[in-house]
Amino acid sequence: MKIGKIIGSVWATKKDESLNGYKLLIAKPINVEKSNEEKSPIVVADTIGAGVGETVILCCGSGARQATPNNGVPVDATVVAIVDDLEIGGVKKAV
Repeated sequence: MKIGKIIGSVWATKKDESLNGYKLLIAKPINVEKSNEEKSPIVVADTIGAGVGETVILCCGSGARQATPNNGVPVDATVVAIVDDLEIGGVKKAV
């Protein structure tokens, strides 16, 4: 799993039928120990109702399908949690 920040949304009117009902978001994975080191944004399927600006936990790879009710959904990444608070080594980090 990774931590990321939701930075946008994706709308696709034509897509695989199994993606119907899923909100597609753009997430930027972040390195919480070195906040200036960020990776390229990825498209994620939202399974819990996250929104732009929220810090989330991402499940990536084949495990991402496990977070969907139907394991046949063709996704590489899903949002599985919204982060309320973050602490590393006894120090609270901004989310």
